[in-house]
Amino acid sequence: MRHSGLFGGLAIWLVLSSTAGAEVAITPDVVYGHKSGLAMTMDVFTPTDNANGAGILFMVSGGWYSTWQPPEQQQQRFKPLTDEGFTVFAVRHGSSPKFSIPEAIADVRRSVRFVRANADRFKIDPERLGVYGYSAGGHLSLMLGTASDAGDANAKDPLDRVSDRVAAVVAFVAPTDLRIMVKDAPDRLEAYARFPALDLDLENAQTASPLVHVTPDDPPTLLIAGDQDDLVPIQHSRNIHAAFEKADVTSRLIEVAGAGHGFQGEDARRSTQSMVDWFVMQLAP
Repeated sequence: MRHSGLFGGLAIWLVLSSTAGAEVAITPDVVYGHKSGLAMTMDVFTPTDNANGAGILFMVSGGWYSTWQPPEQQQQRFKPLTDEGFTVFAVRHGSSPKFSIPEAIADVRRSVRFVRANADRFKIDPERLGVYGYSAGGHLSLMLGTASDAGDANAKDPLDRVSDRVAAVVAFVAPTDLRIMVKDAPDRLEAYARFPALDLDLENAQTASPLVHVTPDDPPTLLIAGDQDDLVPIQHSRNIHAAFEKADVTSRLIEVAGAGHGFQGEDARRSTQSMVDWFVMQLAP
């Protein structure tokens, strides 16, 4: 039985009505793979009346730790995207400290392969996939943008034969160079000792750094960061933006004045709208 063509479990459809936007069907706990005897899952949020055929994967990750919440409680978060017709996939990966950053990267790569392989089921265009996330989720989004592949035609697992490339990226307050964050990095910020995921050697840190992988074929990428962020300094975003420009990759950096590692009020509203506008410009028909 091929995993790539199956949801891997019972699909329960819940239709939520919104007076200010589109109705959305929720398919919870879609299984996109297994590891260590555990299922890897995502929740799918599908507009029922204005779907535009594009899919957006959201990286559920903070500190490379992925949490679960009832999807009904998460639906409002994705409303700005579903109102524009995007189908949203909330992807959970294997969490730190049990699983490492390289393992989390492998998980989210598999999630893109799964969504692409099941594009007909989700009623989306497999070539119009975007990805976004905040902090660690932004890092994983950038890894999908800069270090993806076309699949391995000789792989035993049919899903590994499918491309994990995406067509657009939005990364909020994202680490882009883990080489200055891991345990062996000289002069790293003391705050990073609180994150077990950063217990990496420098070789693995380089492999897992989006900044290292920038090439001219990377997808259009929007970076949003606060210029007063003391956890992931804005230089992370500035450096990769400069690398994108040097490689002639379509890219934009929005610096939120006075903001730290997370946005509130009007800053949050504007940054969210910038994300939606980016995906509309890059992915909508």
